Amino acid sequence: MGGGSVGFSVAKNLVEQGHDVIVIEQDEDRAARIDDMLDVMVVTGNGARPQVLAQAGVHQGGDVNLLIACTDRDEVNILSCWIAKKAGVKHVISRARSLEFTDSRIWADALGIDEMISPERSVAGVIEDMLSMRSVIVSDELWNGIACLYAMKVKKGALLEGRPLKEVKDLRPDVDALIVYIDRQGEGGFIPRGNTVLKEGDLCYVVTLKKNAHLLEKLFGIEDSFRLRRIMIAGGGKIGFQIARRFEIHHKDVDVRLIDLDPEKCERLSKELSKTLILQGDVVDEDVLLSEGIDETDGFVATTANDELNILAAILAKDLGAKRSIAIVRNDTYRKLEGRLLLDAMVNPHEALVGAIMRFVTLRTKGAIMSTIKQLNAEMVDLIIPEDAYVVGKKIMDLHISPMAIVVLIQRGEDIFVPNGMTVLKQGDRVLLYLKAPNDERILHMFIKQEKD
Repeated sequence: MGGGSVGFSVAKNLVEQGHDVIVIEQDEDRAARIDDMLDVMVVTGNGARPQVLAQAGVHQGGDVNLLIACTDRDEVNILSCWIAKKAGVKHVISRARSLEFTDSRIWADALGIDEMISPERSVAGVIEDMLSMRSVIVSDELWNGIACLYAMKVKKGALLEGRPLKEVKDLRPDVDALIVYIDRQGEGGFIPRGNTVLKEGDLCYVVTLKKNAHLLEKLFGIEDSFRLRRIMIAGGGKIGFQIARRFEIHHKDVDVRLIDLDPEKCERLSKELSKTLILQGDVVDEDVLLSEGIDETDGFVATTANDELNILAAILAKDLGAKRSIAIVRNDTYRKLEGRLLLDAMVNPHEALVGAIMRFVTLRTKGAIMSTIKQLNAEMVDLIIPEDAYVVGKKIMDLHISPMAIVVLIQRGEDIFVPNGMTVLKQGDRVLLYLKAPNDERILHMFIKQEKD
């Protein structure tokens, strides 16, 4: 429900995965565009009205398995999910921008909503990683932030450079991480093995527990002397607030400064944030930035509702001396300029929200939850190994699934760990499987049902 950029992307992903999709969209022009571009059924109308939902099959005795409400209005999303649940729809997911709905599970549980997903929370986690870890180019949270997928480049002189991966593991057994993919200039991308030797400039996609993420920088050649001391946030909206709050909680020794032009918003933020210095001023005023120490700022992020203003502010901050500068950009047209402008990264909150939604989409035909890693054209498959699965009792190395797939993470009881080839898989293990060939049903079936000779 909702055919904006988020709804369009989610619908497109679901169609590509083989689902029958119905899109409810109130705007007639947007509904017509979706009808032309996607192989979906389109219902034009307000998705919070029972009559409109009924046209889409959301009614008693209907065959809708999942409702995803992702309009830009919380009340519409929540009401439609509540109606759908009462009509017998098994799974409902709601986008929720208001923070009070996602601060805890209280509202979701009370309304029977399976997941209430905040785009601001999703993108704030990405920004936190990009600012606190100097070498991170891309990050994606896994298992509700317990683990992360990071993209990092190998620097000259790094411990990883010129050594087989199995040797690095022996040298640093304390770093519990797994490289799932390497993008090498001139050679393209590939899944590494134990004897793979990394080169300077290799872009590595690494999975590790978030609590151990700081150890990765030693492997990739980032200076030990780097320590995040000051960040500056331009814009006091929901994303700016979420970033500031995350740093207050997780990085207590970091000086956080937030700039916004609206005096009322500044006053409210000063009451809601306990350690962040709130400053009233223009985020693209050079004198304001210089007076607040932009030249001594380790990380700057522009989070206003205006893409152009964010890009300009991030470029100005970088030019004035900020070590790392990031702009929130929602328009994909501007993203094409990334790499040509004097800033370090652009982050699209819509992409973060789409990724968060897709992680909760259950593929009933495969018995797993899958999410697309856009940069790799690959899938992360989240599943629980049933009693009769082929892999039960077998070592990972004996499955011979490499290089098409890698077991990335395992949750066994309360323990979560990065496995190795000698790890024996057990019934009830929650497994995160990196699958380079999403259409290879044979590999996936090994984990969800008994194989027959």
